[in-house]
Amino acid sequence: MHGRVKIKTTAQQEEEKRKEREKKLKIYVAARDACFSKRKQGIWDDEALQLTQQLLSSNPDFATLWNYRREILMHLETVKEEDEVQKIYEAELSFLESCLKVNPKSYGSWHHRGWVSARLPRPDWARELSLCDRCLSLDDRNFHCWDYRRMVVKMSGVPVDQELGFTDCLIGSNFSNYSSWHYRSTLLPLLHPESPEPPSPCHKPPQSSPPPSPQTHSHRVCEEQLLKEYELVQNAFFTDPNDQSAWFYYRWLLGRAEREEMISCVYVSRDEERVAVAFSRPVNTVGLLLVLDGQPQRVEWRSVHPRFKHSPVWICDLPPGTTSDISNEHNLTVHWTEKHIHRDCALYTGRSESWCRDSATDQELFRSELSVEKTSVLQSELQSCNQLQELEPLNKWCLLTIILLMRALDPLGYEKETLAHFQTLKEVDSMRSAYYSDLCSKFMIENTILKMEYAEVRVFSISDKNLTTLCHLDQLLLVTHINLSSNKLQRLPPQFAMLQCLEVLEADNNSIENLEGVYHLPKLEEVLLKNNKISTLADLQPLATCPKLKRLDLRGNPVTQTANIESELAELFPSVTDLLL
Repeated sequence: MHGRVKIKTTAQQEEEKRKEREKKLKIYVAARDACFSKRKQGIWDDEALQLTQQLLSSNPDFATLWNYRREILMHLETVKEEDEVQKIYEAELSFLESCLKVNPKSYGSWHHRGWVSARLPRPDWARELSLCDRCLSLDDRNFHCWDYRRMVVKMSGVPVDQELGFTDCLIGSNFSNYSSWHYRSTLLPLLHPESPEPPSPCHKPPQSSPPPSPQTHSHRVCEEQLLKEYELVQNAFFTDPNDQSAWFYYRWLLGRAEREEMISCVYVSRDEERVAVAFSRPVNTVGLLLVLDGQPQRVEWRSVHPRFKHSPVWICDLPPGTTSDISNEHNLTVHWTEKHIHRDCALYTGRSESWCRDSATDQELFRSELSVEKTSVLQSELQSCNQLQELEPLNKWCLLTIILLMRALDPLGYEKETLAHFQTLKEVDSMRSAYYSDLCSKFMIENTILKMEYAEVRVFSISDKNLTTLCHLDQLLLVTHINLSSNKLQRLPPQFAMLQCLEVLEADNNSIENLEGVYHLPKLEEVLLKNNKISTLADLQPLATCPKLKRLDLRGNPVTQTANIESELAELFPSVTDLLL
């Protein structure tokens, strides 16, 4: 038996580990309490620096200790010479490297390193870039390191083309490097910006407005570089069709530029003595001024729904009698002083309403006018994706990209194929079928808006299209008749209140149980809601805010089974003369 190693029982081992943990914990707690005590007393000495270092070495995500450590370092800056401060911060950087070895994705360590580097008297940015290279070689998706690298690049003035070359190397070695694709999307607009379009005359800022900053740049890429990027990304997804990184980047390439900030529509009603203004994005009313016949008006702007503090559509009531005489002509101007732009609208003699607007077609919201070269390249891309889809018929990324290419080329011409591909997507990726249904609904609404504008009518009809959601309602400000029948809608959202000219609403055969958006629509006269899921009088309350409502069809709704419903509805809607239950 002599010379044999005695094997300890599991219980003995666990007991020893427990005692060791207790011993370490006591040391840790004592050091922590000492730090808290010193901080409370306002002590910033070398001992405190050592204590925080001891604790952070084992737990680099203790944010309070990093804060205390920064207070100590800032104090030392005031009592030390610059060379000493330089040495202290260099030692801090070395300490941080040891912390990052414990946890390469420590929020506290990376944040503290950025703070130290920014305060270092003589920073060595080349060393910091080298550190980033090493960290990213170990984990190319370490987003903390990517954030820090962007800070280093900005502070040290690394040329954009050099950083773009860096992404080339990472993508070349690993097409699945999503972080590199994303970084590339931030660099390309800086190096190859799209030439800005000259502003429309009616949106031209006044001469007194400040010139644009020289740092201002487009968020889109010039066409020449865009075509090269298509080739690069195609190599990636043909190499690995199931990797999502390149597909996401491709979707970014196919995206549209951000909409210009502008007043897209001004509408004035003589009968309601009301003005509605639509913007290209949700805004508040700060800096909104109405001028009527050369005279500024004291009006109260309000959003179309109480839920909105920011809204794309704002309305105001004109002073009584201002425009009621149909024999008078009036000129309105809405000034958006915050952006130094304005929009004019004339209300002519004999007209009960007038408007001045840019249509979705004018703004190229849903399709862009493509050059011959770009059209041919996108056609080639579509052909390649179709070939890939034949080889990979169940690849959801390929199917979705085909849809986006069709949208870019001809959304109306490819509508039938788009619907078929969405159906396939729901089958091959059933977990995301609701997302595909909503996206398909969005595209169908866009197509219907384009058709409506080409026909130059104010009727919006999109029945029996399996709609699950409503969007782009700010584009329907002037619509008088909307038909949403036989879809899968569950609600009319608050944005529906933007339809300020709506007179007739058809929404039969849906699953609507919420009418929140049918709120204070001043011209609404007829509402058809047959075969929906409206179950209580409270669900109908928004309709009671519509002053001109005359006809209401509620047949086939649970609410009609409520006792005394006819008398209660008559009380709720005194103006309704045709109530169908």
